[in-house]
Amino acid sequence: MSVFTPVSEAELSAWLAQYELGDLASLQGILAGIDNTNFFVTTTGSDKGHYAGQTRFVLTLFENLKAEQLPYNLELMEHLANAGLPAPAPIRNRDGIYLGELNGKPASLVTRLKGDWSDNPSIARCAAVGELLAKMHVTGQSYPMKRENTHGNAWRIRTAIAVSRFLTTEELGLMETEVALQATFDRSHLPVGAIHADLFRDNVLFDADEIGGVIDFYFACTDTLMYDVAITVNDWCLGSDYQLDPARLHAFISHYQAVRPFTPEEKDAWGMMLRAAALRFWLSRLYDYFLPRPAELNQPKDPRHFHRILARHAQGTPALPGA
Repeated sequence: MSVFTPVSEAELSAWLAQYELGDLASLQGILAGIDNTNFFVTTTGSDKGHYAGQTRFVLTLFENLKAEQLPYNLELMEHLANAGLPAPAPIRNRDGIYLGELNGKPASLVTRLKGDWSDNPSIARCAAVGELLAKMHVTGQSYPMKRENTHGNAWRIRTAIAVSRFLTTEELGLMETEVALQATFDRSHLPVGAIHADLFRDNVLFDADEIGGVIDFYFACTDTLMYDVAITVNDWCLGSDYQLDPARLHAFISHYQAVRPFTPEEKDAWGMMLRAAALRFWLSRLYDYFLPRPAELNQPKDPRHFHRILARHAQGTPALPGA
């Protein structure tokens, strides 16, 4: 969510004329994240229409996704929000359309949710996120649209080749081993559905001790549910020395399974999914760090973080609580 495509107040004011949200009051670029351009937008609000009284939004300009790809993500958010889950709801303009174009990029407005993210989550918050992810997976089973994961096997191979020249011999050996391992692992027997695919700590907002919102659904796709669990656990349940913290992990998994129990096949795939999740973000952070796109505001994340997590998992993954 670095600012790759600048937007001026005058440009946004003109664009907002197609909405019934009042006039632009403030515009602020968001530094966190690495894929899309995002801004906090505040308007004066309107006293009529479906969005009467609403003044706080998030504007996203999509740097990689094409307009034809975005209905999956935006309508998934709407599907979850309509089911009562704390997902941002896309804002429709006067013609009922939630996707437009701004400065040459597909663009959308969504509701800005309450709360702040937690850098050092408590056990209770890990439990809450585990429960919420399970509810998202269950609700997502009734979501009819499908979208292939763009960070699958072909992407792993292509990205590994692109970043290989920046690695040490030891790092390259780990990468080649893990990419080959994932290419041969059969996921066809595992439950699939709509997944968030990026449910890191900075994508869950807490309002006091309650989850106020889940944001950044733009990696969402149709994939293995256990893979989504592993992505989330690798961030939320991480303890010291790049190992999963047993108490956080137990809280997360037990509350997840209270809503959606794992199948025997998912339990067997646990270790492989943890490694797949760590590999995915090691590769993407390597690419963004060494081969960055120009941005007005940009803060690439350190790829060594997920290299260390993957190296730990390669030595042996922790048992799945309750398995």
